[in-house]
Amino acid sequence: MFDYTFHWHTALKALPDMLGGAWVTLETAALSMIFGVLIALLLTVMRQMHNPLLRHFANTWVSIARNTPSLFQIYILYFGLGTFGLHVSSWVALLAGITFNNAGYLAENFRGGLKAVPDTQMRAARSLGMSAFQAYRMIIVPQLLRIVFHPLSNQMVWAVLMTSLGVIVGLNNDLTGVTQDYNVKTFRTFEYFAMAAVLYYLIAKTIVLAARLMAWRLFRY
Repeated sequence: MFDYTFHWHTALKALPDMLGGAWVTLETAALSMIFGVLIALLLTVMRQMHNPLLRHFANTWVSIARNTPSLFQIYILYFGLGTFGLHVSSWVALLAGITFNNAGYLAENFRGGLKAVPDTQMRAARSLGMSAFQAYRMIIVPQLLRIVFHPLSNQMVWAVLMTSLGVIVGLNNDLTGVTQDYNVKTFRTFEYFAMAAVLYYLIAKTIVLAARLMAWRLFRY
């Protein structure tokens, strides 16, 4: 028989702390995307190089990131490195794990986007006297980012959701960590995690809406 009594008024008192945790979640996801995009661009360039060592390194990164669970990656960074005397905080392990994962997925997206940019763009840039770096920075990368903009926004949402894995390595100041702390103290699991789910949903929807507005502003022509 269903005899559970909801205590929403108690859960709502935790909303300010949960909003603070949501801000930490958003910051962590945003940083992981910034680092992930930079590393992914570098991996994309390395995968195009003739140097077999660099190409193999980039391909290995992408393969591991895309074919192993994010949970394992964070575990290895937090517990595995500790085995060798390299201790990092829960937040650093989470950020590094999500960044590693983002870079792998984004590098594959960038590779597909790069193939969509005609080879003639590079040849035209070089014929104008640009170096390879200048051609990539001023001609290729802007077109590439336009092609992969929407996958980037999807990856940002995924990064926000992946921050919830921080609780497994003891992170307690993000949204999931704060929610779990209140759950342990009060055992009001449904109320707190329902509120956390709503906050995650609102964050994700806000990111998608912001991405659509940015796309309309940037790519109208």
